[in-house]
Amino acid sequence: MGSVSQSAASPFRDRVAVVTGGGSGIGRALARALAREGARIVVADVEPSAMAETIAAITAQGGDAIGVATDVSDLGQVRALADRAFGHYGAVHLLCNNAGVVVHGGLEAATHADWQWVIGVNLWGVIHGLEAFLPRLIAQRQGGHVVNTASMAGLVASPGLGIYNTTKYAVVGLSETLAKDLRRYGIGVTVVCPMGVATRIRDAERNRPPTLRNPPDTPRGEAVTLIGRTLTPEDVAAQTLAAVRAGELYVITHEESLPAIRRRCERLEAATRRASRRGVV
Repeated sequence: MGSVSQSAASPFRDRVAVVTGGGSGIGRALARALAREGARIVVADVEPSAMAETIAAITAQGGDAIGVATDVSDLGQVRALADRAFGHYGAVHLLCNNAGVVVHGGLEAATHADWQWVIGVNLWGVIHGLEAFLPRLIAQRQGGHVVNTASMAGLVASPGLGIYNTTKYAVVGLSETLAKDLRRYGIGVTVVCPMGVATRIRDAERNRPPTLRNPPDTPRGEAVTLIGRTLTPEDVAAQTLAAVRAGELYVITHEESLPAIRRRCERLEAATRRASRRGVV
């Protein structure tokens, strides 16, 4: 985890981790896994009750955690989250930009409110996290790590997930660039690209702001059926922490994704070779 490791037992011991979307799913699993390894946790979520459940689970296992109700699409709230985290614990070493939502359906039927909501959480949420935390992470000169939760939908496009794909492709590209930019500061970057995980993201509408809800008569797209296994959030958290320890950029959680990734790369190679034969390259 960059240069923050102090303990031979765990590089996370006595470190401070901020986890957005920490009230459920992968976020809760990350928060609990980090707490078990001795990290102090700041749980951020738009659902106070879910956030409280995560904190209760952490304290029940002897961990140290606080919660900050946060809508990551609002820069002011994310800055307030950073103020609370640094004010309470004095430092932050691991930032997990994990909060995410999804809408289903073809892009031809997407509403402006759909775009605003999903981009606001999935992409602006990550950007806001970087804006609020990175300057302080760099200034404290203790190294650290940024974990951005993307998706296999950020590497291979799926029909019916166009807005989600757009945001997750952006998070992957952002993370790849961020890893290069932060290397000189001893801050690592990991981007998590899972396929099916047993979370409540398909029920994300429960947290959609009233101002961004579609009219009741708006047709809703069919939920996309994902190929491959459905992993538990704990599986993904374990793989993510292993990648952070090893300083790895990518977490590809499902080996079933390899054929799709290979096909995409082959199409890109073929397009490049066609351009070469045409004398363009």
